[in-house]
Amino acid sequence: MSNAPLLELRSISKSYGSVQALTDVSFKAHAGEVIGLVGDNGAGKSTLIKVISGVHAPDSGDLLVNGEARHWKSPHDSMAAGIETLYQDSGLAPHLTIGANIFLGRELVRSGPLGKLGFLDQRRMERQALEELDKVGISVPAGRKTVSDLSGGQRQAVAIGRAVMWAKNVIILDEPTNHLGARQSQEVLNVIRAAREQGLCVLFISHTLPHVLEVCDRIVVLRLGSIVRDDPTDQYTVESLLGTITGLTK
Repeated sequence: MSNAPLLELRSISKSYGSVQALTDVSFKAHAGEVIGLVGDNGAGKSTLIKVISGVHAPDSGDLLVNGEARHWKSPHDSMAAGIETLYQDSGLAPHLTIGANIFLGRELVRSGPLGKLGFLDQRRMERQALEELDKVGISVPAGRKTVSDLSGGQRQAVAIGRAVMWAKNVIILDEPTNHLGARQSQEVLNVIRAAREQGLCVLFISHTLPHVLEVCDRIVVLRLGSIVRDDPTDQYTVESLLGTITGLTK
Protein backbone atom coordinates (compact mmCIF):
# COMPACT_ATOMS: atom_id res chain seq x y z
CA MET A 1 0.00 0.00 0.00
CA SER A 2 1.41 3.37 -1.08
CA ASN A 3 2.05 6.05 1.55
CA ALA A 4 0.46 8.71 -0.66
CA PRO A 5 -3.33 8.81 -0.17
CA LEU A 6 -5.63 8.42 -3.18
CA LEU A 7 -8.19 10.54 -1.36
CA GLU A 8 -7.68 13.03 1.45
CA LEU A 9 -10.19 15.20 3.28
CA ARG A 10 -8.91 18.18 5.24
CA SER A 11 -11.24 19.90 7.72
CA ILE A 12 -14.40 19.42 5.64
CA SER A 13 -17.47 21.18 7.06
CA LYS A 14 -20.98 21.37 5.65
CA SER A 15 -24.23 22.82 6.95
CA TYR A 16 -27.81 22.97 5.71
CA GLY A 17 -29.18 26.21 7.10
CA SER A 18 -28.90 25.96 10.88
CA VAL A 19 -28.11 22.22 10.78
CA GLN A 20 -24.39 21.43 10.97
CA ALA A 21 -24.04 18.14 9.04
CA LEU A 22 -20.22 17.88 9.04
CA THR A 23 -17.66 19.58 11.26
CA ASP A 24 -13.91 19.52 10.57
CA VAL A 25 -13.89 16.04 9.00
CA SER A 26 -10.38 14.89 8.04
CA PHE A 27 -9.09 11.49 6.96
CA LYS A 28 -6.89 9.82 4.36
CA ALA A 29 -7.74 6.84 2.14
CA HIS A 30 -5.01 4.81 0.44
CA ALA A 31 -4.80 2.48 -2.52
CA GLY A 32 -5.66 -1.12 -1.70
CA GLU A 33 -7.55 -0.16 1.45
CA VAL A 34 -11.15 -0.84 2.48
CA ILE A 35 -12.37 1.78 4.94
CA GLY A 36 -15.60 1.37 6.88
CA LEU A 37 -17.60 4.56 7.41
CA VAL A 38 -20.09 3.94 10.19
CA GLY A 39 -22.41 5.96 12.38
CA ASP A 40 -26.00 6.29 13.50
CA ASN A 41 -28.65 7.92 11.35
CA GLY A 42 -27.86 11.62 11.23
CA ALA A 43 -24.16 11.07 11.91
CA GLY A 44 -23.19 12.72 8.60
CA LYS A 45 -22.41 9.68 6.43
CA SER A 46 -24.75 10.63 3.59
CA THR A 47 -23.51 14.21 3.52
CA LEU A 48 -19.91 13.02 3.48
CA ILE A 49 -20.65 10.71 0.53
CA LYS A 50 -22.31 13.56 -1.34
CA VAL A 51 -19.36 15.88 -0.76
CA ILE A 52 -16.84 13.29 -2.01
CA SER A 53 -19.01 12.37 -5.01
CA GLY A 54 -19.67 15.96 -6.07
CA VAL A 55 -23.38 16.16 -5.24
CA HIS A 56 -22.75 18.90 -2.65
CA ALA A 57 -19.89 21.36 -2.26
CA PRO A 58 -18.42 21.71 1.24
CA ASP A 59 -18.72 25.03 3.04
CA SER A 60 -15.04 24.85 3.97
CA GLY A 61 -12.10 22.49 3.85
CA ASP A 62 -10.18 20.76 1.09
CA LEU A 63 -10.63 17.54 -0.87
CA LEU A 64 -7.55 16.08 -2.57
CA VAL A 65 -7.24 13.25 -5.10
CA ASN A 66 -3.73 11.88 -5.57
CA GLY A 67 -2.40 14.92 -3.72
CA GLU A 68 -4.16 17.45 -5.94
CA ALA A 69 -6.83 19.75 -4.51
CA ARG A 70 -10.11 19.30 -6.35
CA HIS A 71 -13.34 21.31 -6.39
CA TRP A 72 -16.30 19.50 -7.91
CA LYS A 73 -18.91 21.41 -9.90
CA SER A 74 -20.98 18.25 -10.39
CA PRO A 75 -20.80 14.46 -9.88
CA HIS A 76 -19.36 14.20 -13.39
CA ASP A 77 -16.20 15.94 -12.14
CA SER A 78 -15.84 13.37 -9.37
CA MET A 79 -16.35 10.51 -11.83
CA ALA A 80 -13.79 12.01 -14.20
CA ALA A 81 -11.31 11.97 -11.31
CA GLY A 82 -11.82 8.23 -10.91
CA ILE A 83 -14.38 8.17 -8.08
CA GLU A 84 -17.43 5.91 -8.53
CA THR A 85 -20.35 5.95 -6.10
CA LEU A 86 -22.92 3.19 -5.67
CA TYR A 87 -25.93 4.27 -3.63
CA GLN A 88 -28.43 1.93 -1.93
CA ASP A 89 -30.40 1.92 -5.16
CA SER A 90 -27.92 0.13 -7.41
CA GLY A 91 -28.86 2.27 -10.42
CA LEU A 92 -29.20 -0.77 -12.68
CA ALA A 93 -31.84 -0.82 -15.43
CA PRO A 94 -33.66 -4.13 -14.79
CA HIS A 95 -34.85 -4.70 -18.35
CA LEU A 96 -31.45 -4.09 -19.98
CA THR A 97 -28.82 -6.78 -20.39
CA ILE A 98 -25.85 -7.07 -18.07
CA GLY A 99 -23.56 -5.75 -20.80
CA ALA A 100 -25.84 -2.77 -21.50
CA ASN A 101 -25.91 -1.93 -17.79
CA ILE A 102 -22.13 -2.07 -17.43
CA PHE A 103 -21.77 0.41 -20.30
CA LEU A 104 -24.83 2.52 -19.45
CA GLY A 105 -23.92 6.11 -20.28
CA ARG A 106 -20.60 4.95 -21.76
CA GLU A 107 -21.90 2.94 -24.71
CA LEU A 108 -19.57 1.69 -27.44
CA VAL A 109 -20.62 2.39 -31.02
CA ARG A 110 -19.90 0.17 -33.97
CA SER A 111 -17.06 1.00 -36.32
CA GLY A 112 -17.58 2.45 -39.79
CA PRO A 113 -20.72 4.06 -41.18
CA LEU A 114 -23.06 2.31 -38.72
CA GLY A 115 -21.17 3.84 -35.82
CA LYS A 116 -21.60 7.30 -37.31
CA LEU A 117 -25.32 6.64 -37.36
CA GLY A 118 -25.24 5.77 -33.67
CA PHE A 119 -25.52 1.98 -33.86
CA LEU A 120 -24.14 0.34 -30.70
CA ASP A 121 -21.65 -2.50 -30.64
CA GLN A 122 -23.67 -4.82 -28.39
CA ARG A 123 -21.43 -7.86 -28.80
CA ARG A 124 -18.26 -5.98 -27.84
CA MET A 125 -19.96 -4.44 -24.79
CA GLU A 126 -21.25 -7.84 -23.66
CA ARG A 127 -17.86 -9.50 -24.15
CA GLN A 128 -15.94 -6.77 -22.33
CA ALA A 129 -18.54 -6.68 -19.53
CA LEU A 130 -18.14 -10.40 -18.85
CA GLU A 131 -14.35 -10.11 -18.96
CA GLU A 132 -14.34 -7.24 -16.46
CA LEU A 133 -16.81 -8.95 -14.14
CA ASP A 134 -14.70 -12.10 -14.23
CA LYS A 135 -11.68 -10.10 -13.04
CA VAL A 136 -13.46 -9.37 -9.77
CA GLY A 137 -14.84 -12.88 -9.38
CA ILE A 138 -18.38 -12.19 -10.59
CA SER A 139 -19.85 -15.15 -12.43
CA VAL A 140 -23.02 -14.39 -14.39
CA PRO A 141 -24.74 -16.63 -16.93
CA ALA A 142 -24.30 -14.46 -20.03
CA GLY A 143 -24.00 -10.84 -21.02
CA ARG A 144 -27.31 -11.09 -22.88
CA LYS A 145 -29.17 -12.02 -19.69
CA THR A 146 -31.24 -9.14 -18.32
CA VAL A 147 -30.63 -7.80 -14.83
CA SER A 148 -34.21 -8.67 -13.84
CA ASP A 149 -33.27 -12.38 -14.22
CA LEU A 150 -30.48 -12.13 -11.62
CA SER A 151 -30.63 -12.75 -7.88
CA GLY A 152 -30.36 -9.81 -5.49
CA GLY A 153 -26.75 -10.67 -4.71
CA GLN A 154 -25.87 -10.98 -8.40
CA ARG A 155 -27.47 -7.62 -9.16
CA GLN A 156 -25.51 -5.90 -6.42
CA ALA A 157 -22.31 -7.65 -7.50
CA VAL A 158 -22.86 -6.49 -11.10
CA ALA A 159 -23.43 -2.91 -9.89
CA ILE A 160 -20.20 -3.02 -7.86
CA GLY A 161 -18.40 -4.65 -10.79
CA ARG A 162 -19.47 -1.74 -12.96
CA ALA A 163 -18.05 0.69 -10.42
CA VAL A 164 -14.79 -1.29 -10.23
CA MET A 165 -14.51 -1.27 -14.03
CA TRP A 166 -14.80 2.51 -14.34
CA ALA A 167 -13.15 3.68 -11.12
CA LYS A 168 -9.51 4.71 -11.26
CA ASN A 169 -9.12 5.64 -7.60
CA VAL A 170 -12.02 5.29 -5.18
CA ILE A 171 -15.29 3.35 -4.93
CA ILE A 172 -17.97 4.49 -2.47
CA LEU A 173 -20.47 1.78 -1.53
CA ASP A 174 -23.57 2.80 0.43
CA GLU A 175 -25.15 -0.20 2.22
CA PRO A 176 -24.29 -2.70 -0.55
CA THR A 177 -25.32 -5.74 1.52
CA ASN A 178 -28.59 -4.26 2.76
CA HIS A 179 -31.55 -6.69 2.42
CA LEU A 180 -29.30 -9.51 1.15
CA GLY A 181 -29.07 -12.99 2.61
CA ALA A 182 -25.87 -14.47 4.02
CA ARG A 183 -24.71 -16.14 0.80
CA GLN A 184 -25.56 -13.11 -1.35
CA SER A 185 -23.79 -10.79 1.10
CA GLN A 186 -20.65 -12.91 0.85
CA GLU A 187 -20.73 -12.54 -2.94
CA VAL A 188 -20.73 -8.77 -2.51
CA LEU A 189 -17.98 -8.82 0.15
CA ASN A 190 -15.83 -10.95 -2.16
CA VAL A 191 -16.19 -8.31 -4.90
CA ILE A 192 -15.05 -5.66 -2.41
CA ARG A 193 -11.99 -7.78 -1.63
CA ALA A 194 -11.27 -8.12 -5.36
CA ALA A 195 -11.49 -4.34 -5.79
CA ARG A 196 -8.93 -3.95 -3.01
CA GLU A 197 -6.63 -6.43 -4.76
CA GLN A 198 -6.82 -4.27 -7.89
CA GLY A 199 -5.39 -1.36 -5.91
CA LEU A 200 -8.59 0.63 -5.53
CA CYS A 201 -9.68 2.29 -2.32
CA VAL A 202 -13.15 1.27 -1.15
CA LEU A 203 -15.26 3.37 1.23
CA PHE A 204 -17.80 0.94 2.70
CA ILE A 205 -20.83 2.48 4.44
CA SER A 206 -22.93 -0.06 6.34
CA HIS A 207 -25.06 -0.57 9.42
CA THR A 208 -24.24 -4.29 9.31
CA LEU A 209 -21.29 -4.19 11.69
CA PRO A 210 -20.17 -7.83 11.27
CA HIS A 211 -19.70 -7.15 7.53
CA VAL A 212 -17.71 -4.00 8.33
CA LEU A 213 -15.47 -5.91 10.73
CA GLU A 214 -15.05 -8.75 8.24
CA VAL A 215 -13.96 -6.84 5.15
CA CYS A 216 -12.53 -3.48 6.27
CA ASP A 217 -8.90 -2.64 7.02
CA ARG A 218 -9.84 0.48 8.98
CA ILE A 219 -13.02 1.87 10.50
CA VAL A 220 -13.93 5.56 10.75
CA VAL A 221 -16.77 6.35 13.16
CA LEU A 222 -18.88 9.46 12.65
CA ARG A 223 -21.12 10.92 15.34
CA LEU A 224 -23.09 14.17 15.02
CA GLY A 225 -21.05 15.22 11.99
CA SER A 226 -17.59 14.65 13.46
CA ILE A 227 -15.10 11.80 13.38
CA VAL A 228 -14.88 10.36 16.89
CA ARG A 229 -12.63 7.39 16.11
CA ASP A 230 -10.39 6.22 13.24
CA ASP A 231 -8.51 2.98 13.94
CA PRO A 232 -7.47 -0.31 12.32
CA THR A 233 -10.26 -2.87 12.35
CA ASP A 234 -8.44 -5.24 14.70
CA GLN A 235 -8.81 -2.65 17.45
CA TYR A 236 -12.61 -2.99 17.41
CA THR A 237 -15.13 -5.60 18.48
CA VAL A 238 -18.82 -5.50 17.61
CA GLU A 239 -19.50 -4.29 21.15
CA SER A 240 -16.84 -1.57 21.20
CA LEU A 241 -17.80 -0.40 17.71
CA LEU A 242 -21.46 -0.18 18.66
CA GLY A 243 -20.55 1.66 21.84
CA THR A 244 -18.47 4.19 19.91
CA ILE A 245 -21.28 4.73 17.39
CA THR A 246 -23.87 5.37 20.11
CA GLY A 247 -21.53 7.34 22.35
CA LEU A 248 -21.77 4.90 25.23
CA THR A 249 -18.01 4.22 25.03
CA LYS A 250 -15.11 6.28 23.72
